[in-house]
Amino acid sequence: MWAAKGGSARWLRTVQWTAGVAGALLVAVWVVAWVHGNALSRRDVARFEAARTAHAHVKVVPLAQPGEASQPPVDTSLWSEGRIEGFQESLDHDFGLPLAVLRIPVIDVVVPVLPGTDDLTLNRGAGWIAGTAEVGSSGNIGIAGHRDGFFRRFKDLQIGAEIVVETLDGSQTYVVEDMTIVEPSNVSVLAPTEVPTLTLVTCYPFYFVGSAPQRFIVRAVPRSEVFSGGTEGKRVGTRSEQSGIESET
Repeated sequence: MWAAKGGSARWLRTVQWTAGVAGALLVAVWVVAWVHGNALSRRDVARFEAARTAHAHVKVVPLAQPGEASQPPVDTSLWSEGRIEGFQESLDHDFGLPLAVLRIPVIDVVVPVLPGTDDLTLNRGAGWIAGTAEVGSSGNIGIAGHRDGFFRRFKDLQIGAEIVVETLDGSQTYVVEDMTIVEPSNVSVLAPTEVPTLTLVTCYPFYFVGSAPQRFIVRAVPRSEVFSGGTEGKRVGTRSEQSGIESET
């Protein structure tokens, strides 16, 4: 009888030990995956910062100095579950050096700007809308982003907020002048402008379930400019080139 009890006790201890080891291994795997994901999540911005710092004629202080903490991971606390999954999957794809980095300090947005507006690109960052002015130029620059991802915080954006666009050649600070809601077919918001303009596009409403029926447009101009143009006029490029406003973002 005592032998049976002793055997049961040893068996129970073995099970407990095995469960403890398995639990520790699972925690270790999760920690490694979390650290790896967070490292990759800022890879595009970090790569851009390194390239910009190395650019011969631009003097820039890197975000992370040697010995200092690296950049914080992307904050996905407001994102939809599907968008978070899409973002994690996009980390396996190398997009190369971003065209720019878009920063909106007041709502804590830092996002790489990549060429194109396909779903994979917008899962990873913001996308430059083909057919609009090139990032860093003086025309009407169109940039799109997902409403349930990087651009979710646009719900808290207000007139007068500053937006910084950083390229390898320098930085341009814009001020939000107007925010409007339009139909997806209204690509006139991407029409050429007489002064440098930044037009940000995302879907609306922000928490709409399914394919959002409208588009939320943020128009900003350089801090030194006074914008006087309208949103109507000849659109840039072809309708297919401007898919960034009509596609689901």
